[in-house]
Amino acid sequence: MADAVSIFMSIGLSEQKAKETLKNEALSSTLKRAIEQAQGLLGSASIDKTAGTLLYNMVTRLKDSNRLSFLTEYIITRKITSELQLSAALDFIKSHPQENLDRLEFEAACGVGVMVTPEQIEDAVRFFEVDRSNLEPKLFLHKIYFLFVGEANTEGKSLMEQLRGEALKFHKPGENYKTEGYVVTSNTMNLLKKHLEETGGQSSEITRVVTLMCPESECGLYDRLMIPFCLCVRGHAYVCHQRGEELKGHNVPPSPWRERPLEESLLLFDRMRKGMFAEGEVTLRMKMVMEDGKMDPVAYRIKYTPHHRTGDTWCIYPTYDYTHCLCDSIENITHSLCTKEFQSRRSSYFWLCNALDLYCPVQWEYGRLNLTYTVVSKRKIIKLVETGIVRDWDDPRLFTLTALRRRGFPSQAINNFCARVGVTVAQTTMEPHLLEACVREVLNDTTPRAMAILEPLKVTITNLPTNKEVRVPDFPANEAKGSHVVPFSKTIFIEQSDFREVMEKGYKRLTSDQPVGLRHAGYVISVQRVIKDGCGKVCELEVSCASSDSVEKPKAFIHWVSDPLRCEVRLYERLFLHKNPEDPAEVPAGFLSDINPNSLTVIESALVDRSVGKAKVFDKFQFERVGYFSLDPDSTSEKLVFNRTVTLKEDPGKM
Repeated sequence: MADAVSIFMSIGLSEQKAKETLKNEALSSTLKRAIEQAQGLLGSASIDKTAGTLLYNMVTRLKDSNRLSFLTEYIITRKITSELQLSAALDFIKSHPQENLDRLEFEAACGVGVMVTPEQIEDAVRFFEVDRSNLEPKLFLHKIYFLFVGEANTEGKSLMEQLRGEALKFHKPGENYKTEGYVVTSNTMNLLKKHLEETGGQSSEITRVVTLMCPESECGLYDRLMIPFCLCVRGHAYVCHQRGEELKGHNVPPSPWRERPLEESLLLFDRMRKGMFAEGEVTLRMKMVMEDGKMDPVAYRIKYTPHHRTGDTWCIYPTYDYTHCLCDSIENITHSLCTKEFQSRRSSYFWLCNALDLYCPVQWEYGRLNLTYTVVSKRKIIKLVETGIVRDWDDPRLFTLTALRRRGFPSQAINNFCARVGVTVAQTTMEPHLLEACVREVLNDTTPRAMAILEPLKVTITNLPTNKEVRVPDFPANEAKGSHVVPFSKTIFIEQSDFREVMEKGYKRLTSDQPVGLRHAGYVISVQRVIKDGCGKVCELEVSCASSDSVEKPKAFIHWVSDPLRCEVRLYERLFLHKNPEDPAEVPAGFLSDINPNSLTVIESALVDRSVGKAKVFDKFQFERVGYFSLDPDSTSEKLVFNRTVTLKEDPGKM
């Protein structure tokens, strides 16, 4: 041991580092080989510290030991002299498995012989100025990032394109082997080639990326998972009689049935399938060790609960560890996206595909993105549905994708939000108003305008010469993008809040003594008579009108409708009262006790102009001065139903 420590210290390692390296038998053996090869090239000369550090770093990161001599030569002959060059070399080798390396191509990729002077660096650096006075630190860093990588033009781009950069190093289809930790077998390249053929291949311009969010363990593919896939046939699985409680925890001793004969396991597995054992009595386990040290995960277990699709057809069901990678492989997934807690399953993911000699996709882990004032756990959402607090998984008060779609959130806005948050392995919690801001940005540029009245007040224009039509721009800031026509008659409707019988300080809209303009109509109206019902509530106004060109400009202009369609409008607020409804410190009685009683307001007799009459489900509009709205699937030919997506402006009280 003393000799080995001395050898490792001779290349610049500290005594402590040398001793730690010796604890890893595979690493120390490879490092000794590299040092011996280096000394053979140097002769009597010693290995300097720079080369020694590169040798050590190369050995710790090199996956293909067949390239050890090749890289050692480049380090010792000073063709690779920096960590950047070494990283480029390792990347090149990873992307060229089982090939005879082209030295010229390799050297070009690693920058061999390239010298960069300080003056060249100074000329290449892109200097920039940013006004930091009005920027929060996070926003400042965001702007700095885009100054270097280029501000993304998010319009028409996918989320993958928006997230390109250091934060997200996705491999290209067919280049799975470039991913850290990916296991390359003798048949890997053939399987990847077949995968590309089945998915349409790739060209220099177009790549087909197929992603999948992690499935639940019962993915519905039992009939396919039961074919020659059976691990037992290859000797990689066995039927075990250990109970569930015996398998819990770490350092669980090996199963006494681990070396059970193949024929015996196949016979017992068939009996499991036929329902000849009780639940928990036997399982099918895979012969492998997971990243977290757990041994032989369960592949199949017995459950006599009827399935929601297949009923009682099956009594054995696959686990997540068995199902996940096989479903992905069968469906030719390229990138399987999981949250961070599944990282320990990556080794079993690769192992199982390789054990069965199947195409092996790549599992990518990322941190869970949480939002305040809501819950995102599927199990908690099920409770909300089962207790009738929400209608279903697509209730617009939830933050499931189907719920966001029903509420009217554009996919581009969700992608923009995710791009701004970034992909990280750390768990992130964001405020809903940040997502809503992204929604407003997209809808402001994409939704045509219309006029709607939520709380109508009837107005009769006593001196309007004749009924007419008014042309309203779909996008007032850019009238070239189109317009629509709405009727304008003696009877119109305005919002109740746009009239005050008694003048109040700062109020700029219609009062008994203050006129107001009508948007797009070209008229200013003045109150002549206020009509009230038997309870003393204002129910109608009689007004006179004058051309806006002939009178003084009013302090405000309001929206209105004439000969409108009656519709239902649903207004949504936060589902929970507290910021963190799952936190016992905030909500001791549990999240179900924290429901906001005002999370949904239904207005059954709202009015909207006739321009939206031919709208289709999920069509989106900006109702002027009111908010952004989306047509709900509950709409019928007799009555339209609109969901408020977001208000026009952010409510400061919700920040």
